[in-house]
Order: sequence, then structure tokens, then C-alpha cells
Amino acid sequence: MDANGIPSRLRAADADRERVASLIQAAGGEGRLTLEEVEDRLSAVYSAKYTDELATLTSDLPKSAPKRRPVVFAHRAVRIHLAVAVVLSVLLIARWVVSGVPFFWPAMPMFWLAMSVLVHARVRGTRRRFEPEDGVAVA
Repeated sequence: MDANGIPSRLRAADADRERVASLIQAAGGEGRLTLEEVEDRLSAVYSAKYTDELATLTSDLPKSAPKRRPVVFAHRAVRIHLAVAVVLSVLLIARWVVSGVPFFWPAMPMFWLAMSVLVHARVRGTRRRFEPEDGVAVA
């Protein structure tokens, strides 16, 4: 224990062992480790008592990049489309309030405005950008 009462070595939990074991198995599947190395490291993982022992087993493996969520409305054209849809929806609701009709009729056009924005975002998100090295002529 150190001066603050915190143990200098923390005991490893089962979740810690499983996380390190999955990293080692993935490295073996990628060909970074041989089958013997994977077996040796996995046996060391499941016999490890402290977290620093687990860290040494993966210190020579590359760190995995965190997965980034794609931004849905990242493209400028989709943001403009969304802004136009919001303005139109506000105008439709204002028109409904002024008209005094008991049925909320702006729901129908607002639904189709929302669908058009979602489809536009989906198309822009899945459209593949061709690079010159792809061998495709881009006009």
C-alpha cells in the first residue's frame, strides 16, 4: 500500500481477463501472434492475479483505434435540407394555428419532409467517394 492507502497493485477482475483475452485472440486471428504464442498468452491471462500482469501480455500489440460514430448530418447539403424542412414545418404549424382547424393537418407534410431529410442523409452517408488511385475517371 502507498501513503494514501491505495494498493500499489490492483487485482484483476474476470472482465479484465476477458478483455485482454479477446485482444490476444484478435491478434492471433490477424496473424500478429503464432498459435503457440496465443496459447501461452491465454494461459497467462487466465492465471494472472494483477492488472499489471495483464498489461505486459499486450504491451507489444498495437492499440486498437476507437470506433467513431458516423455523423448523420455532416454534409453541408443535408444540413441545408434539414434547415429548410424545419422552417417549412414551423410555417405549417403557424398556418394551422391561425386557421383554427381542430385536426393537426401539418403532420402529413411534416412526415414527408422528415422522410426526405432522412433519405437524403442516408444517401449522402453511403455515397462512396472515388479517389484518383481507384482507376475511375471522375468528371
